[in-house]
Amino acid sequence: MSWLLIAFSSLLVFWIASLCKIFHASNSPSFSGDGGALGKRNVLLVIAHPDDESMFFSPTINCLISNGHNLHILCFSMGNADGMGKIRLNELYQACAVLKVPLEQVKILDHPDLQDGFGQVWNHNLLEMTIQEEIMSHDIDTIISFDKYGVSGHCNHRDVHYGVHMLVNDTPKRNIEVWELVSINILRKYSGPVDIWLSKMFAMQYPSGVMQCLLNEHPKRSFDAMAQHLSQWVWFRKLFVSFSSYTYVNTLRKVNK
Repeated sequence: MSWLLIAFSSLLVFWIASLCKIFHASNSPSFSGDGGALGKRNVLLVIAHPDDESMFFSPTINCLISNGHNLHILCFSMGNADGMGKIRLNELYQACAVLKVPLEQVKILDHPDLQDGFGQVWNHNLLEMTIQEEIMSHDIDTIISFDKYGVSGHCNHRDVHYGVHMLVNDTPKRNIEVWELVSINILRKYSGPVDIWLSKMFAMQYPSGVMQCLLNEHPKRSFDAMAQHLSQWVWFRKLFVSFSSYTYVNTLRKVNK
């Protein structure tokens, strides 16, 4: 019994130390490309549902906003699987306000062929065309989205990934950087702030400019943003935001053209 107490105490100390690392980081990691810090960028974050931005991408959003980048968010559905699309649309705007994303730079679609739900197959050509329109409208030079697993494995997340990759393959000469959020195993996923150390070690294994490890210096802001999604703010999502490593750190991988 004593060894369990020692193990729990050690884990608690490690958890607190990890939080202190986040809160007291003297210099926030800035979003960079090609191995070096760049000037102000026009970034398009492409997500599938309202709440994706708060549950998965908040470290990236906080980093981009803190470093003065111009962030646009494209959400491909209203999250209408349970008939609450209009409610969830407003919740996304409220969450973006908490995350300090200008509301005029948040676009939410309600296309009949892009409806939320497991088993709903999204047209990759339509996704590509819509992303292309946003690129042209806002002079986008950087895209951030899901990797092929999509963090949770949701089919809509994965379809967004393939839509982005179709764009990359069809426009290889366009000067746009594409980054994807790395999906991690379940043990790391629910290790909370402790995963910042593993994420840093993981990113260091790759050449400069291939991986970026972004710490979230404002995890409470992420919690507050997710709390704006009242229709989704049930007990297990409260636990998810508290214990998910995606609240504390994002690892982005550069997509090769």
